[in-house]
Amino acid sequence: MADADRSYEVFHAHRGVPIKAWTVGVPFEDGARRQLEAIASLPFIHRWLAVMPDVHEGAGATVGSVIATRGAVIPAAVGVDIGCGMMAVETDLPASRLPDGLEGLRSAIEAAVPHGRTDDGGRNDRGAWGDPPPSHAQAWSSLAAGWERLIAKHPKIERGPRLEHLGTLGTGNHFIEVCLDERDLVWVMLHSGSRGVGARIGKLFITRAKEQMQRWFIDLPAADLAYLPEGTQDFEDYVEAVEWAQRFASLNRKLMMNAVLETMSRALPPFEATGMVIDCHHNYVAREHHWGANVLVTRKGAVRARTGDLGIIPGSMGARSFIVRGRGHDDSFHSCSHGAGRVMSRAEAKRRFTVDDHVAATRDIACRKDVDVIDETPAAYKSIDAVMNAQRDLVEVLHTLRQVVCVKG
Repeated sequence: MADADRSYEVFHAHRGVPIKAWTVGVPFEDGARRQLEAIASLPFIHRWLAVMPDVHEGAGATVGSVIATRGAVIPAAVGVDIGCGMMAVETDLPASRLPDGLEGLRSAIEAAVPHGRTDDGGRNDRGAWGDPPPSHAQAWSSLAAGWERLIAKHPKIERGPRLEHLGTLGTGNHFIEVCLDERDLVWVMLHSGSRGVGARIGKLFITRAKEQMQRWFIDLPAADLAYLPEGTQDFEDYVEAVEWAQRFASLNRKLMMNAVLETMSRALPPFEATGMVIDCHHNYVAREHHWGANVLVTRKGAVRARTGDLGIIPGSMGARSFIVRGRGHDDSFHSCSHGAGRVMSRAEAKRRFTVDDHVAATRDIACRKDVDVIDETPAAYKSIDAVMNAQRDLVEVLHTLRQVVCVKG
């Protein structure tokens, strides 16, 4: 457990490596702990698991987990939204120059960036480009050669949108926000990943990992912990594909940010976006060096926070968000949380809260206030203040943001 010399708790599973959890003062449900104990039992985990304060049970692996591995990678621990992450841009526009009502700005942003999902993702899906802008087609050219190599090896991933999803938001907890910092300066912040193409890559290699486990009669505590051993063709193919999807995700965020800033420049008084620009993944895998070894670090719902790294930790639709600088804590594998973290499932939130509850919680924010976003209502998430307090030795807070506009898919 936590003591006076450290801010994290240490848990020991029945077998396997320790679990170091920055969870003092925040909920840590039993389902997430069981998932982590299963991961800890795998033979290729390096030193320990690091657990962030936004931890909660996830599909395949625990959200808020940092998994350093030697000789293998777990595709489901990265997940299907490969490269999902955040981008934030600081402007010099003061809050006093915003219009009194912000619903018009929200509508303009919604018109500029495809979001949501309709027509079951088919031809009339509002969340994809029917006719991608020329700038997006040009941007795709930086990804095209890698894409051709991928589909030559894996034809299945070609079946679905790719360019049509570049520069689009998606659904669920993805968002675009206009925020004010502690100086009352405007920021733009957004959250999205690799969209449909990343999902197809993730699902393909999760399936291949499971097939390998069956082929070699490897018994696992959970099927989703199927892994790809280093030295195999599937391992090499996965690393290549996931790195491509991470580039797609970062470009996706940049294109959306450009669209939002251009929209704001038409709707608001003149401003410059010449301050901080931060772009960080929080669902990804990277080659790093920790505790004397070269390892693959999988962060599922976690941000890299080396000394000096800039990061973004958002709250919920009605809570503050934070621009942070990493402290380079070795025991966390230089990581921090990716947000507040859910405190209940989407289904439970829909059962527990009403539209009136959501309206009250988002009273001062121009955002959706209908039944289809109840699962994203602020009370479905942990207290962002408690989450930040639990990881005070992982990051330093540079700016505190509060949203005034929120666009959800």
